Amino acid sequence: MNLEILGLKGNIDSVGDTLNYINSIKKDSEVIQLLNADAVAGKRHIEHGVNQAFLAFEREENLANDLSVEICLRCSAQRQISKAFNLLGLKEGEMNLCAVLIDCDDYTSQLSSRFSLDDGVLLPDVDKLKEIYDISEAELEIVDVEDILIDRISRLAVEY
Repeated sequence: MNLEILGLKGNIDSVGDTLNYINSIKKDSEVIQLLNADAVAGKRHIEHGVNQAFLAFEREENLANDLSVEICLRCSAQRQISKAFNLLGLKEGEMNLCAVLIDCDDYTSQLSSRFSLDDGVLLPDVDKLKEIYDISEAELEIVDVEDILIDRISRLAVEY
């Protein structure tokens, strides 16, 4: 698997139009998943979620029928699609985005024609993440925010 993670900034006029655009530029064997970067604690967080999504399909323990949706579920550490989309899904308006590209050609130019490249959006905003994922100060005194989310993702597989 060839995985690339990009940070982007942009305006989503229409979620449907944005998804149609993404589907129009990728080949069938490729995965391009856009996530809300405000709910991302770093590249390791996303790498772990993607890895767990692939493992779930290999073990036939996937929660979704589509790999892109499974990636969203795993990265959000949720079992319910609606909750995962609420946390990591696209919304209309200005957004910080995390683009997950799996086994893709180089789509940087196509993505940068619609969005601005900015890997800074992948740096964790601990205060936002505490609120989004209901993380306590006590947890943060022991482990950093990225490791907390990686642990929560891992527990999805154990709870299966």
